Amino acid sequence: MSKLLAVIRLRGSIKARKKVLDTLRMLGLTRVNHCVLVDENPSYAGMLREAKDMITWGEINRDTLVALIRKRGRLVGDERVTDDYVKEKTGFPSVDEFADAVLKGETSLRELPGLKKVFRLHPPRKGYRAIKRAVTDSGDLGYRGDGINELLSRMI
Repeated sequence: MSKLLAVIRLRGSIKARKKVLDTLRMLGLTRVNHCVLVDENPSYAGMLREAKDMITWGEINRDTLVALIRKRGRLVGDERVTDDYVKEKTGFPSVDEFADAVLKGETSLRELPGLKKVFRLHPPRKGYRAIKRAVTDSGDLGYRGDGINELLSRMI
């Protein structure tokens, strides 16, 4: 069972290398404050390592995933994701049950037809610490583990 990682783009494309921009495009992170959810596997790990100076990522927990899908999840046509839609399309009774199944690895977000890959977020309340420094250097870039949930809750 692989973990689900939330990846957020923090920086724009000015002065970025072409290889990094291509990696971000492959991840689906075309704009600042966009978030995607990816599985933890070697191919994504290499992509995250390549773009580490533009993004932050970490393991998402259940409560944050439910809030992200409910408040920021969009269907084609800019419709919100509702419990009724999830029940009709997947058979899970609610968004909460669907999120549990996604985290356990029983299903994936792709199983919900029409759900857009990218979650558009607000800039975080109280702002960033520093978007030119790594998390280990009291900044915001790079791997942050469970700290991604706190950042996401400020951005939702």
